[in-house]
Amino acid sequence: MKSNFSILLILILFFSTGHAQELTKKEKRKAKKEAPPQKGSVYFTPLPVLSSNPSFGFMYGVATSTSWFMGDPKTTNISSLFAGLTLTTKGQTLITAKATAFSEDNDYKLDMDWRFLNSSQGSYGLGSGPSSNKLTSTGIEYNNLGAFSAPIDEVQMLEFQWIRFYQTLSKKIAPGMYVGIGYHLDILNNFEDNLLDLSATPPVITSFYAYNSKYDFSNDKSTLSGISLNGIYDTRDNINSTYKGKYAQLTFRVNPTFLGSDKNSTSLWAEFRDYFDLTKNHKNMLAFWAYGSFQTSGSLPYMNLPAIGYDQYSSSGRGYTQGKIRGQELFYTELEYRRKLFGTEKNPDQWGIALFGNLTTASNKDADIKLFEYVDPAGGLGIRFMVNPKSRTTLCLDYSVGKYSSSGIYLGLNEFF
Repeated sequence: MKSNFSILLILILFFSTGHAQELTKKEKRKAKKEAPPQKGSVYFTPLPVLSSNPSFGFMYGVATSTSWFMGDPKTTNISSLFAGLTLTTKGQTLITAKATAFSEDNDYKLDMDWRFLNSSQGSYGLGSGPSSNKLTSTGIEYNNLGAFSAPIDEVQMLEFQWIRFYQTLSKKIAPGMYVGIGYHLDILNNFEDNLLDLSATPPVITSFYAYNSKYDFSNDKSTLSGISLNGIYDTRDNINSTYKGKYAQLTFRVNPTFLGSDKNSTSLWAEFRDYFDLTKNHKNMLAFWAYGSFQTSGSLPYMNLPAIGYDQYSSSGRGYTQGKIRGQELFYTELEYRRKLFGTEKNPDQWGIALFGNLTTASNKDADIKLFEYVDPAGGLGIRFMVNPKSRTTLCLDYSVGKYSSSGIYLGLNEFF
């Protein structure tokens, strides 16, 4: 009897200890999950991609947003990496990795944009405004004999492969202020200019072909390789979803032939963002964004000319297809109202909405279209779902409408700017 009692006691102690250990593990996981951010904290958010936009049609794949702290959160901004593999119903394959990282105490800032695109994109000629002002809509003169090509008033579809390799490293010289240098490489090849038909009478000459002929670029491939000098001012409290701070960037890029560029050229990028807390509790935010992109000397390949959707995170131009508005000079501005609606005790900012509007203007010196001569507006609304309140990782779903019967649905991780 005593032996049976001893065995029963041992079994009770064994299971009690195991249960206590299990509770301890659960408690540890809970404590870790609820712990405040600290150096080394990592927040990983995987999501399936199910989206649609006018550039790519229906999109499906996988994407992740990873945020982390490389130093004390009190003195170090959160770093963020977005990576994704996406397939589309238009037969495109998109592989992207884009990051903004801050070292401890924000001493260094790294910006990265790597892409491989087996893709296609509609071309509408250069310059903003109605299509009647674009290069090929009324035909173009060729052979200098007063002969004109057939007019094109529809989207000119280009198929291509695009490798992008951008990285910029900047050093802090004052609180929020950085200077740095970058290297940028774009290789595009395997072009298929679907509407081009030189054997027709009159020939069908596309904007892409006409531009390449005038500026002596290949119709099969292009390379742009250059270094940049960068000045950055960044006081944003969180790059995933900003509640306070400003951002400004000035980048001058030099693309010499000895680095592999097809032609010598220079370009300038100037950008500014500001955020206004209307009720001092981040429940009602007003966000402002403006940038200008300019070819300042030489000639850029057609696909490297300033265009909407060509910023680091391809965020600009909601309401239009990527590259819809393109020119030697481009100016873009956007205003967005963000309102927090409701949530849970642990995530009070879980749900929100956004209302936004944008304006784009671009030049075309070949058709004498000047910057600000035509302005193309767009606007829309969306919903916000904060997936992780510690990193402010936010899922954004927007619908936007532009001119010329252009519209689109946009799904993304983190605020668009």
